[in-house]
Amino acid sequence: MPSDLAPYPPALQAATLARPALSVVVPAYDEQEVLPAFHARLVPVMEAIGLPWEVVYVNDGSRDGTLALMLALRAQDSRVAVVNLSRNFGKEIALTAGLDHAAAEQAVIVIDADLQDPPEVIPDLVAAWRQGFDVAYARRRAREGETWLKKATAAAFYRVMKRIGGKVDLPADTGDFRLMSRRALDALLALREQHRFMKGLFAWVGFPSIPVLYDRAPRAAGETKWNYWRLWNLSLEGITAFTVGPLKVATYLGLFTAFGAVIYGVQLIIRTILFGNPVAGYPSLMAVVLFLGGVQLMTLGIIGEYLGRVFNETKRRPLYIVERHVPSEAQPPG
Repeated sequence: MPSDLAPYPPALQAATLARPALSVVVPAYDEQEVLPAFHARLVPVMEAIGLPWEVVYVNDGSRDGTLALMLALRAQDSRVAVVNLSRNFGKEIALTAGLDHAAAEQAVIVIDADLQDPPEVIPDLVAAWRQGFDVAYARRRAREGETWLKKATAAAFYRVMKRIGGKVDLPADTGDFRLMSRRALDALLALREQHRFMKGLFAWVGFPSIPVLYDRAPRAAGETKWNYWRLWNLSLEGITAFTVGPLKVATYLGLFTAFGAVIYGVQLIIRTILFGNPVAGYPSLMAVVLFLGGVQLMTLGIIGEYLGRVFNETKRRPLYIVERHVPSEAQPPG
């Protein structure tokens, strides 16, 4: 028994030794079609690493048989932990719940259940972590099964975040699939904001990081929950959570509009002095009014986005509510 545990009672020593070295956190929403295949591929990968491990499945208010499948996996494999949320809170919150309940002493791995992120990449993340990096994030080398529009909009989003993200360097072509050391995870869990853009929070905590390239596969089964509307809202979360750039844009747009109005007023005065005061046309008047009204509404909308986030933060509600938590039982490597 390690000497650093000697001062503690035997029961506490046993509990400490029973903690897994690695935790795999898997948020899921209506994933009954793919979950058994995911677990079947995950188990041999984790067993080959040679460290005690667990997998934390988080059911984010699924409407199908996802929870029943998770509990069945727990009955078959004691290394499975199940966290069932009281309702659907969204992926970012479900991921946070899984990280909160991860018992790993050394590192945690985040991966989706749809098999677009292959579990076979995990040993590469572990190898990078063993080199001394706190964060090994999987960077997509290829994105199979995605439309050109989705690829183009994703690339545009990362370019925008790189330009306006300030000191937060958001890695391009990188999702949630990554490994984090325990100290990086503890730093991340200290951030309890309501509006959570996890990719940005992963980058914000810092620590030595390294990319691991991989080819993203098509979804194995089921349908994606991320339509373009949800992706647009997630982009807004990312932009408003990590930069005040839109507020600056609104300010500059207001200044530019005011400057243009002054120029227009000056030339109108000069033209009136030189050529008299003809009756102005109705179309041009409506164009100016609608333009200025549009700028004002857009600016108010940007301010409202930030104000709404401030309002939600001041309520200080819990991020999520757990209906049921079935912990894992760590086992020594076979």
